[in-house]
Amino acid sequence: MNRRSFVVGASGGALMMASGAIAWMSAVGSMVDYEAYANGLRAGLTMPADIRGLLRYATLAANSHNTRPWRFRVGEGIIDVLPDFSRRTPAVDPEDHHLFVSLGCAAENLAIAATSSGRPGELEMHPDGDWARYAFVSGSIRTSPLCAAIPKRQSTRTEYDRRPVPAAELALLEQAAAMPGVHLVLVTDRTRVNKVKDLVVAANGIQMADLAFLNELEQWIRFNPRSAIRSGDGLFYAAKGNPVLPSAFGRFAFERLFTAGTENDKYARQIDSSAGIAVFVGDRADRAHWFKVGQACQRFALTATYLGIKVAFVNQPVEVARFRSELAGLVGQAGRRPDIVLRFGYGSTLPFSLRRPVEAVLA
Repeated sequence: MNRRSFVVGASGGALMMASGAIAWMSAVGSMVDYEAYANGLRAGLTMPADIRGLLRYATLAANSHNTRPWRFRVGEGIIDVLPDFSRRTPAVDPEDHHLFVSLGCAAENLAIAATSSGRPGELEMHPDGDWARYAFVSGSIRTSPLCAAIPKRQSTRTEYDRRPVPAAELALLEQAAAMPGVHLVLVTDRTRVNKVKDLVVAANGIQMADLAFLNELEQWIRFNPRSAIRSGDGLFYAAKGNPVLPSAFGRFAFERLFTAGTENDKYARQIDSSAGIAVFVGDRADRAHWFKVGQACQRFALTATYLGIKVAFVNQPVEVARFRSELAGLVGQAGRRPDIVLRFGYGSTLPFSLRRPVEAVLA
């Protein structure tokens, strides 16, 4: 090959590589744009907070599959927190248990943000248990450090560094989550942590063999910044420590590489790396108590964030009904239905998930 042929060939190859890179970036979008959008959603509140700011903070709450299954109805002196059944996940949550836990998480964020930023009020569940109302009242600002933790909280789905959480901080977590009708059990001894791990792995194996579960999960995965920004919801692939991919390629990889073996090994490593497990159990298996569990869970997660502790959901043993009684017995709550399982520990921060605009969640 002469020099001219080599230069022409090299130039052509470079052009093809550049074209491929441009096509790839066009398909996946920019992480810079993603981070800018996420940071805007998580900006601090004004003082006193306006209604839009309070609703934005409410939507930063934890929820299943990042579906954002809530709507807000604003009236004179009130904000109602309503379920959005159009965003159900019936394969993993056929009873809408997670949906009502998510409502409790959002309502708790709303109450904390409002009380801390000049709009104190009272939060009450409607008697039918289907929705809640935050009613503004006159009173002084009661600033809470949990308000500043709201935009920083995330479900950090990666391995932690195995450090134990000091007893004094475990006590603060228990105190923050204390709520009538809800029991919190912290599991830190490795023997019981390993037993919880076995239940998580076994239940995960059942879910991974369920085609309806897998199809539903795939519908909520956002494989790249472009699709995540467009939808404003779902499980962002990079938020689990994965590389961003074009949507078509991501679906191809998910359907062929997302296996029970790899997922079971991942959850086992993640639990082994955690300082402990938190199990939330309501007095009764009804919507009102699921809502209360959400409130307690959100306060736990915000307190953990304030203390520099990461959390992530490992709810498989409560999602697969056959494992609930064994989990309840393991944590000393025999006869009750476990509601939420979180692992906690110290680790790095991953990209934050996104939210739909406030306008999209107004009733």
